Amino acid sequence: MKRPLPFDPIARAAQLWEDRTGPATTMAAATGVMRVQQIIQSAVDGALKPHGLTFARYEALVLLTFARRSSLPMRVMGERLQLHPTSVTNIVDRLEKDGLVKRVPHPTDRRTTLVEITDDGRQRREDATKAVTAIDFGLVGLTQKQTEQLTELLTKVRKAAGDFDE
Repeated sequence: MKRPLPFDPIARAAQLWEDRTGPATTMAAATGVMRVQQIIQSAVDGALKPHGLTFARYEALVLLTFARRSSLPMRVMGERLQLHPTSVTNIVDRLEKDGLVKRVPHPTDRRTTLVEITDDGRQRREDATKAVTAIDFGLVGLTQKQTEQLTELLTKVRKAAGDFDE
């Protein structure tokens, strides 16, 4: 692990921004969120790598585990994971190649293909879940209440951006 800087570079940038450009509140917040995203992604990627998963593939396995019949149409997976259909296809291709999911025909709609999690997929998801929860998904330094507040604030941004109507 590299040595920490002797100062907060985002706070320094915010001060310079304030001096030269104007109010820095949103710039500092956005920059902080992006840096934290890098920290979280690095931690989660490190926890998932030994399980042969990326976060996108892990999310797909979790989604299928949550589905009532352990299967979903690819279109629904894309909607729930908020991914382009091409990305869903790539994720499913990799998971299928690894034997973690399989494509099956829809029982009543010949135009639809379902993605179903396999027993190996369930086991891999369970093992990977232990790994990411052991590191708190890389989100360290906050209390339970602060984590709940952060989730609430980020949800407001996501809703304002049109992620959902609820």
